[in-house]
Amino acid sequence: MAAGNEWLHGYLEAILDVGSKTSKKQEGKHRITRFDDKQKKGKLFCPTKYFVEEVVYSFDESDLYKTWTKVIATRNTRDRNNRLENMCWRIWHLARKKKQIAWDDEQKLTNRRLEREKGRSDASDDLSEGSEGEKEQGDTNISESIKDTPIINSDTQIWPDDEKSRSLYIVLISIHGLVRGENMELGRDSDTGGQVKYVVELARALANTKRVHRVDLLTRQISSPEVDSSYGEPVEMLSCPSDGTGNCGAYIIRIPCGPRDKYVPKESLWPYIPEFVDGAFNHIVNMARALGEEVAGGNPIWPYVIHGHYADAGEVAAHLSGALNVPMVLTGHSLGRNKFEQLLKQGRLSKEDINATYNIIRRIGAEELGLDAAEMVVTSTRQEIDKQWGLYDGFDLKLERKLRVRRQRGVSCLGRSMPRMVVIPPGMDFSNVTIQDPMESDGDLKSLIGPDRVRAQNNRNIPPIWNEIMRFLTNPHKPMILALSRPDPKKNVTTLLKAFGECQALRELANLVLILGNRDDIEEMSTNSSSVLITVLKLLDKYDLYGQVAYPKHHKQSEVHQIYCLAAKTKGVFINPALVEPFGLTLIEAAAYGLPVVATKNGGPVDILKALHNGLLIDPHDHQAIADALLKLVADKNLWMECRKNSLKNIHRFSWTEHCKNYLSHIEHCCNRHPTIRHESLPIPEEPMSDSLKDVENLSLRFSIEGELKFNGELDNAMRQKELIEAITKKMVSSHNNDSAGYYPGRRQGLFVIATDCYNNNGEYTESLQSTIKNVMQTGSALGLGSIGYVFLTGSSLRETMEALKCCQVSIEEFDALVCNSGSELYYPWRDTAGDTDYESHIEYRWPGENIRSMVTRLAKLEGGNEDDIMEHAGIWSSRCCSYNVKSTANDCTFLMRILM
Repeated sequence: MAAGNEWLHGYLEAILDVGSKTSKKQEGKHRITRFDDKQKKGKLFCPTKYFVEEVVYSFDESDLYKTWTKVIATRNTRDRNNRLENMCWRIWHLARKKKQIAWDDEQKLTNRRLEREKGRSDASDDLSEGSEGEKEQGDTNISESIKDTPIINSDTQIWPDDEKSRSLYIVLISIHGLVRGENMELGRDSDTGGQVKYVVELARALANTKRVHRVDLLTRQISSPEVDSSYGEPVEMLSCPSDGTGNCGAYIIRIPCGPRDKYVPKESLWPYIPEFVDGAFNHIVNMARALGEEVAGGNPIWPYVIHGHYADAGEVAAHLSGALNVPMVLTGHSLGRNKFEQLLKQGRLSKEDINATYNIIRRIGAEELGLDAAEMVVTSTRQEIDKQWGLYDGFDLKLERKLRVRRQRGVSCLGRSMPRMVVIPPGMDFSNVTIQDPMESDGDLKSLIGPDRVRAQNNRNIPPIWNEIMRFLTNPHKPMILALSRPDPKKNVTTLLKAFGECQALRELANLVLILGNRDDIEEMSTNSSSVLITVLKLLDKYDLYGQVAYPKHHKQSEVHQIYCLAAKTKGVFINPALVEPFGLTLIEAAAYGLPVVATKNGGPVDILKALHNGLLIDPHDHQAIADALLKLVADKNLWMECRKNSLKNIHRFSWTEHCKNYLSHIEHCCNRHPTIRHESLPIPEEPMSDSLKDVENLSLRFSIEGELKFNGELDNAMRQKELIEAITKKMVSSHNNDSAGYYPGRRQGLFVIATDCYNNNGEYTESLQSTIKNVMQTGSALGLGSIGYVFLTGSSLRETMEALKCCQVSIEEFDALVCNSGSELYYPWRDTAGDTDYESHIEYRWPGENIRSMVTRLAKLEGGNEDDIMEHAGIWSSRCCSYNVKSTANDCTFLMRILM
């Protein structure tokens, strides 16, 4: 370079100096080291080459831009160098151009790779079972990994914000625990935990989503004196309807089931599930009609989806989904098989003891039922799919992928179906979260631990929960290790306390704060909760942890954020040492306040920490590993600050708004069931006004002639009322007799289902059928005329059934319903023997009829038999019931076989 360009050397040195002071200090140091190495090797330093290789290709454009603006700002009229200003601008522009080119090249490469994979997929028209799995695995590596990544903030908004679209009615179900919208008693018992908070906030968030008209959260009504009276209120509003939108908002609907005056834990709720199903069904039907009259011109608005939370609600949702023919979604929250394995691993209880304590076999059965009925299963993490749902008979990850590929290609799934597993992490409301620098606003904390501590405790500006925690601690200025959960054995608090007690270095550096729900008297708590708390107190005494561990008895839900703030002010750490954590919502809450975390490696925390990069994973069974991880974060302030920055930087990936959009988008793409207008009796035709008033007019005339007159000429009111009632009643009876189309049985006090088929060797009905029907009807008549209904269930077709009843001299109108063809068809005699189309659509769902039909002849035929040993009987064949003539080689005769497909 020319001697007059010494300014360029100085500028390069300035860039090096600026780069070393940026946030990427390690990268800057690495570049300077490479420069020094070149100097040491004796090579001639070339500023131009260094400028091209190191500056343009390595420095961040923001640093170059700052340098340019600094030069412009510091120049003066005496020492002005336009060449330097222009060079700085060109450097910045060149760096931006280079980044844009690199980005475009990367996008082109990605698009070519996706097109190549799509071409491979389309080139194969009929893959085998094994190759489908390989193809699906290949697709997972590219598209599925992107689609299912638990990051909610996406540039692509799948769920539209169109307010003109149809209104949606969504039903959420969470039976157990104490569910209410305000002042939730989280941690009061093992049933009232994170799930309660999740379903309440989900209901509110969905109600605030466009196109959602109403959200109902169904739970159990509890009128026990043991709990607050608010849990006995039938309806509670969660969110007010938005002005001008026409939305109804979100509501908690409490359905009575089981003992009215007793709080029942979830392990004992199973016998009352059918009662809850009946109550929920009645509410949904009534609400659908009410919403239809309000916004749909009289057509019922059936639920868009029924979402069951936990095994008990999953069973309820499965029954409701089948009855209403609407899609079902399931969220397990925690799974029985996984819990069973973890408890066995602990070695404290046998299989029999575990089942007796947790009713685990019944729970697993309900989860299998819900899994079989669900269209979609919502999980919080990928680990929940692979390690937990994979334990169930109703789900196999590889088979689900193969079935999904078959459906996408339009290939028959041979009657098999499995729910779609989707990863949608729970959201969080960040509106009330306030982030403060731990170095700032420490006045409140210093006043609590300083010489004026007593006066500070009386200061109204200091949260009361801070005083409650601080009173346990001898040295409250030390960092706080915070654990917040209910006192449940699976939360593994006792292992945490053991790890803290046995690590002297950790005890010297930090305090331990245990927020274990609310309690008044440990002896009055449930067995599991009381055993955990008693063990905690014993460990406190064993390790002499007085003054180092805080364990307040009470806290409000509104004070939880203040607890997080206190932990952040002391530069503490949050820990979740649960044996298995399905998701870990408290980890998201702690991260929102900038707290580094230590969490179990079993469950959702794996994906959370992968997204947030704000902590360490531990084996919950290894107390030494727990102590080492806590000590590492507490002792290394640089690591603590790095985790804090990552928490605040990445927490935007979790929000309720994006959660709801992803949730509704997945439901929209998986809805294979569409509700129809059902559960409606035929409307009674309205009479013309002249006909309806005819008798009243005649009655009035008769009154004027025959009625007793008072002194002022008026009719006697009692007589007029009596005559009027008689006339109207007579008119209603005659109307029913003249118009049978408006008749319907109404609500019965009881039902007799006559399920019988009485044939002789010729396939004809015998006299025993007539006697059976007559005897049952005589018994029903003795119980009360009109209050008992009769249903006839037979394996015969409708035509055969009507002929049999005619031969038995039994009127078909005496039955409320006929169930024919082995339960595949339902008819109503009072509707002119019309078939129930809703029942047909109900049993049609996932009906593998064609596949069974193609396999019956192959499986039923004996080895070495003739082709005509089993033949279809076309005369009595129906779409849902196959009939076959089967030839018996032993007796040389033919008999009829019917199969309900």
